[in-house]
Amino acid sequence: MPDLSSRRLYLCVSHRDDMSSFLPAVLRGGVGIVQLREKNLDDDVRRKTAKIMIPICRDYGVPFIMNDSPELAIEVGADGVHVGQDDVDVAHCRKLLGPNAIIGLSTHSTEEFTQGLRTDATYLSAGPIVATPTKPGRAPTGISYALECQARSDRPVFVTGGVDASNIFDLAVNGLHNFVVVRALTEATDPEAVAQQITEELTRVFGS
Repeated sequence: MPDLSSRRLYLCVSHRDDMSSFLPAVLRGGVGIVQLREKNLDDDVRRKTAKIMIPICRDYGVPFIMNDSPELAIEVGADGVHVGQDDVDVAHCRKLLGPNAIIGLSTHSTEEFTQGLRTDATYLSAGPIVATPTKPGRAPTGISYALECQARSDRPVFVTGGVDASNIFDLAVNGLHNFVVVRALTEATDPEAVAQQITEELTRVFGS
């Protein structure tokens, strides 16, 4: 399985009309993994959006992940799939996608993370560490949960929930290594500049 530990900034983004300009901007800014997280539109829109995104990701050498559906990931030629607790299981994804695919799994509790460690997921996510509108109804886990998960894992653990340029330095200094960013970039008026700012904060902690 690929090693994603050095890819510290992971963008989740839904369909947007300006994807062909937005995505290169955030990749220039330092985003190292991209997931198309689209739960509200049909598969045809997801296919069309993925076909815009994948060549851009390839140009920048950045993995492209499809959310929820391993079948759709295969169809569009994604590098992998990310699934949640209520989606198909990791074993099914691995069987379909093969040993070299990236497979991510969301966790929100110690029990879920323990179960996740028993799978062969490439990486796990932990959070949301604070309440976030991208996870409506999901209670925040706090930073301690993410730190606990990271300490127990031999695979990257991507922290979710409210990560932005104002807090990522403190999160990294406190011991977290890998981060999912959503609104900080998708709602930015200058997403490239914000991505660069976040990357610079990470560089202060981890070096280049």
